[in-house]
Amino acid sequence: MATKFVFITGGVVSSLGKGITAAALGRLLKCRGYSVSVCKLDPYLNVDPGTMNPYQHGEVYVTDDGAETDLDIGHYERFIDETLSRDNNATSGQIYQTVIERERAGGYHGGTVQIIPHITDEITARILRAAQRTNPDVLIVEIGGTVGDIEGQPFLEAIRQLRWSVGAQNSVFVHVTLIPYLHAAGELKSKPTQHSVKELLSIGIQPDILVCRSEMPVPKEMREKIARFCNVDADCVIQNLNAPSLYAVPLLLEEEGLCRAICRKLGLAQRKPALAAWREMVHREQFPQKECRIALVGKYVQLQDAYLSIVESLKHAGIANDTRVKIAMVQAEDVQAENAAALLGAADGILIPGGFGTRGLEGKIAAARYARENGVPLLGICLGMQMAVVEYARNVLGYADANSSEVDPKTQYPVIDLMEDQRQNVDAESGAMKIGGTLRLGGYDCVLAPNTLAARLYGKPLVRERHRHRYEFNNAFRAAFEGAGMVLSGCNPQRDLVEIVELPDHPFYIGVQFHPEFQSRPDKPHPLFVGLVAAALAARTARR
Repeated sequence: MATKFVFITGGVVSSLGKGITAAALGRLLKCRGYSVSVCKLDPYLNVDPGTMNPYQHGEVYVTDDGAETDLDIGHYERFIDETLSRDNNATSGQIYQTVIERERAGGYHGGTVQIIPHITDEITARILRAAQRTNPDVLIVEIGGTVGDIEGQPFLEAIRQLRWSVGAQNSVFVHVTLIPYLHAAGELKSKPTQHSVKELLSIGIQPDILVCRSEMPVPKEMREKIARFCNVDADCVIQNLNAPSLYAVPLLLEEEGLCRAICRKLGLAQRKPALAAWREMVHREQFPQKECRIALVGKYVQLQDAYLSIVESLKHAGIANDTRVKIAMVQAEDVQAENAAALLGAADGILIPGGFGTRGLEGKIAAARYARENGVPLLGICLGMQMAVVEYARNVLGYADANSSEVDPKTQYPVIDLMEDQRQNVDAESGAMKIGGTLRLGGYDCVLAPNTLAARLYGKPLVRERHRHRYEFNNAFRAAFEGAGMVLSGCNPQRDLVEIVELPDHPFYIGVQFHPEFQSRPDKPHPLFVGLVAAALAARTARR
């Protein structure tokens, strides 16, 4: 079967949940036995989000093939449980860069390069490439931003054209919009939705299905009114109420008939969805029997989306442990040796996530020391692992000025140092680092030492995990750390890089150079997070 396309746009306001709608629809189609992939097109001019501050756009999600992508790619992978690639995310920056480079190379043979057709053709090519890579039954394409944004217009024009190329029977336009509730008047208002559809119509796109976000139930009469004024079938006006959890959204949209409408429009057989396991998972998430508290000591804690995959991974581990995981966001800059007990004492476990730059590092070190000395379960990820290594060097090995060379290039004990192949990214004249797309990115193998915590958690000797870093454990200090009791329990076999460190005489103390959160799924939780939550539960029970 040739791939069919679902194009998802958003209107009225941003942050309506287009990504969750796309991911939820992917789950519903997959539960009907259809193969699915999802693609995100972002209108911003950055080549990728890799150089953005997390406060700008949330976390950077890394695919196995090493692409730094939008966080919605993470939602897609978690919901449809498929490994996506760099072909599943494209930005205006990438599109324009490709077209301009082609023009500089003479690829347009002296012609005038324009938004239409050259930019729109490149957008179309990216969509078709994503479809050709895995040849899914259905490719869901989410257009970032809001209808009416200037930077999004080429993307809307591209999908308008693509609809006529593949045929109306092979494509569906879904528009996610808002029906606000005015508390002062006690009324829902459909006018913003009508205006948003009018905006789409003005550029030649007639939506087939409207997904209407609302905090209150949308009456049948209002849905019929919206259908009449927006030229859609009445059963294609789908209400999307606020859900108790992200993973309940597919179930709510199934009840509202979204996937049935999609299948009808695309000419797909109306198969019964196999949702029993998903329903059971959502029930366990909403009605756990136990509870624990994890302190997340990070640099970007004011915005939860900065640690979105970690937060979701803790939820997944909570489901596996029948536990509600309460996350206490702790600003790393606030943590010191003197107040660590006050800030972290109520936590049953501590997680120190990744990050870049020097801000908050001493706080991460203080948190690692508190966890080590007080037997508090700890999981350090990327920079968190590195700071645990620095803490151990200072306070166990006695290397008083031990540090990462990222922080202190002149330290006598650079226990964390720039990887050798990263030195080519340092400008010879200025000494500045070339930062865009130059990190160690994507999936790499890790061999686990037998009879270690890591080996017990994974239950197999070889794993593959995703990376995003340029500094690494300095192998010159391996013997010193091992002699002082730290176990280097995971190494990359190709380059002999230390990937995992742990302390055998601690209830649960493990640091990983990679990002395990990128491979956790609600129905397939990552073993490191499952282990952390289990250890936190044990610590909570012991304290009582």
